[in-house]
Amino acid sequence: MDKFTVISGIVTPLDRPNVDTDAIIPKQFLKSIHRTGFGPNLFDDWRYLDHGEPGKDNSRRPLNPDFVLNQSPYQDAVILLGRENFGCGSSREHAVWALLDYGFRVVIAPGFADIFFNNCFKNGVLPIVLDSVVVDRLFEAVAGSPGYTLRVDLPAQQITTPEQEIIGFEVDPFRKDCLIQGLDDIALTLQHADDIRRYEEARWLEVPWLFDK
Repeated sequence: MDKFTVISGIVTPLDRPNVDTDAIIPKQFLKSIHRTGFGPNLFDDWRYLDHGEPGKDNSRRPLNPDFVLNQSPYQDAVILLGRENFGCGSSREHAVWALLDYGFRVVIAPGFADIFFNNCFKNGVLPIVLDSVVVDRLFEAVAGSPGYTLRVDLPAQQITTPEQEIIGFEVDPFRKDCLIQGLDDIALTLQHADDIRRYEEARWLEVPWLFDK
């Protein structure tokens, strides 16, 4: 996955609590096991006025003008601002894939569902938990200034506002290091490829019958 150090960009406000993973990427799009291609169907039921299906030409579908992703300048946002219990519902990893494929690298909220929170780190998205009072203030700032931007510095664990206010945030040291280095679970395992190979070779000598085809 791509390394994460410092991200600066427009903040998209999604002012809804309890956004579940079926809203993030509806169930009919879960047929693919590839991590890409889900961006056009992110928040599909809210984003379009018709029913979406895999393979449908999204460029010909009627857009919901009231949904934030269909409003300028939020089409180019990289930071999503949400409310409490973001990512609740099913454990589908596709929800994070859809956010990432659309272009989001950061999700800020007062709280996240546990599995969604973990899936974010595994796929290169930084979920930041902030106090609800701070989140309220950010929503007010975005509402007062469409195109509002934030700078997220993961190594320093700081968010910088256009007014130069510094907002600190907590992140698990191991997960932080993985994001900075761009290491997902597979990449972490492959760091020990030589040790794994040596073990397999020794195991073959000890019990060769286990390796007979």
